[in-house]
Amino acid sequence: MSYENVVNYFKKYHLEQRIHIFNASTATVAEAANVLGIDASQIAKTMALMLKTGPIVIVTAGNAKIANAKYKATFGQKAKMVKFDELETTIGHPAGGVCPFALKPEVKVYLDESLKQHDIIYPAAGLPNSAIKLTLTELEKYTAPSKWVNITK
Repeated sequence: MSYENVVNYFKKYHLEQRIHIFNASTATVAEAANVLGIDASQIAKTMALMLKTGPIVIVTAGNAKIANAKYKATFGQKAKMVKFDELETTIGHPAGGVCPFALKPEVKVYLDESLKQHDIIYPAAGLPNSAIKLTLTELEKYTAPSKWVNITK
């Protein structure tokens, strides 16, 4: 259902043809970069976290790591990942397919400054063997982020 929701989401913008399904896993940054033949920094890594106020996803460059002090300064608490078996019910996507599109209504999206190193990036599209090619401007447009953050090392 997750993948279908992403496809339907992008149909509104006539971009569903940009979603690709692969015969190999793209569930991790390394796998996705290998399958797509690109640098890991071009993968838009989407992490699902839980705040006291509810779930969020943060999209970073694939090679970026969260800096705990920056995260805490931005969100006022320590980073707490959504549990693996709760991803689909909390966020709307399974592990490996978590993306910043077609999310549960209460999930807020944040984009990290680390994404700005590339004009073209590849987030997942609802399955652990999927990706969509987007410009950074398109990512911002179609995720409607709550805000840009700087929480990576």
